[in-house]
Amino acid sequence: MITILDLRQEPQHLETLAQWHHNEWAHYNPGENLQQRIERMQTYLNAAFIPSTFIATDNKLVGSAAIVAHDMETRPELSPWLSSVYIEPESRYRGTGRQLVHHVMEKAKNSGIKTLYLFTPDKEVFYEKLGWEIICKEPYHGHPVSIMKVRLNNIK
Repeated sequence: MITILDLRQEPQHLETLAQWHHNEWAHYNPGENLQQRIERMQTYLNAAFIPSTFIATDNKLVGSAAIVAHDMETRPELSPWLSSVYIEPESRYRGTGRQLVHHVMEKAKNSGIKTLYLFTPDKEVFYEKLGWEIICKEPYHGHPVSIMKVRLNNIK
């Protein structure tokens, strides 16, 4: 059974998450090495809601989703962002990503946030099924991405 926790409750998973995220998305953070990512992710353990990371466990760590102030330095006018939605390969296609995204959306809504943003290179359909809409498509660090948003007052 999937349990969703705040990373602050199980901070021992930070380095594993950093490795997963670095392997998956290093090309969106050119010049950042794994140690720098780990150091940046230490801020997820602070008391503030933004940034926060939520983890999914099922007798082991299986995934993550975060809320951050900014996820694209080219779009500073958009904030906050859903980011780092990652499910380890053996646990994909079981609804865990959907649970994590809903969890972050609900937490954001309960914190008074009205709109969340994200960018994705290839998961638009997944997010559209969860109520997100594409607002534009553009290159980011040489890769085509879709920028999406969701209005949290529209979620139930």
